[in-house]
Amino acid sequence: MALNILLNGSRGRMGVAISNIAEANNAVIASACDAGDDASANVANCDAIIDFSFHEITPGIAELAVAHNLPLIIGTTGHTAEEKAAILSTVEGKIPVVWAGNYSVGVNTLNYLTRKAATILGEQYEPEVLEMHHHHKKDAPSGTAERLIEILKDSYALNDEQVVHGREGLVGARPRKEIGVHALRGGDIVGEHTVYFCGEGERIELTHRATDRKIFAQGAVRAAQWAVGKTPGVYNMEDVLGLVD
Repeated sequence: MALNILLNGSRGRMGVAISNIAEANNAVIASACDAGDDASANVANCDAIIDFSFHEITPGIAELAVAHNLPLIIGTTGHTAEEKAAILSTVEGKIPVVWAGNYSVGVNTLNYLTRKAATILGEQYEPEVLEMHHHHKKDAPSGTAERLIEILKDSYALNDEQVVHGREGLVGARPRKEIGVHALRGGDIVGEHTVYFCGEGERIELTHRATDRKIFAQGAVRAAQWAVGKTPGVYNMEDVLGLVD
């Protein structure tokens, strides 16, 4: 049976991509809405909610999902710390939520490999993250880069103060305990992420390049199908794909 989806942010780039691939992925957009629309109008006909809208809208969508006991898939990025806290407070222990900065199967494989590489290579290899996106993207670093940074922070036991966003001027020698993060914007780049592990005499690069938004759309629908019937909790795409050790 096809999954009936409430799609919030249906007129955005990702919303359009999800609408285009839904039927081929055993899903139906039962309700499509955007900012200013009444998202609750047709929610009773839906099996799950997918949100690709704006960061300030997601907390209200989380309340709607809880009110109707529906799984929630969050693809929106750029949430403030307060918004993240409000969303988590709303959904905790009540519904299954898949929250990821990137729903591509390939990107989540990159996440997994980044964790493995950091464990194998250790502190003799210095991590840097480079991400590239189209000139319309409003937040930086991307949600995908944020996830890679979190993985590296956990792997190297680093804190937020040891994450450096860009470098300028006479910054001195690079400390061993640091993660450099760099964001490029331009043209119509769908998305590119590279994690560098720079050692003495060699460098390892793990790269994912996206060329079509349908990969994110397919992943989001897959996450929604996976979330139906799951125990309440906050999951990510690595959970969906079974990549968690």
